[in-house]
Amino acid sequence: MTEPRPNCLSCHCESVVKNGKTRHGKQNYKCRDCGRQFVENPQYQRVLEPIQPMQSLLERLLLEKIPLGGIARVLKVSERWLQRYVLNVV
Repeated sequence: MTEPRPNCLSCHCESVVKNGKTRHGKQNYKCRDCGRQFVENPQYQRVLEPIQPMQSLLERLLLEKIPLGGIARVLKVSERWLQRYVLNVV
């Protein structure tokens, strides 16, 4: 019995194939039409632009010398995004 596969998040087509696993152990999928890779239920959401309340909290957490990994878990952002944010602010 085959498991139902999610539709593509970009083009919403149904021609999606499994494409290995992420480093967190989740199933990675790839769209055959547009080529986008995605995870069905991602642990971290992409941050397009920081919201003002989150940005002020982030600034306060950075001043407290909390490790970036801890801040990323609290704010539910990726460590990679947080590192780029810190490098661009300085």
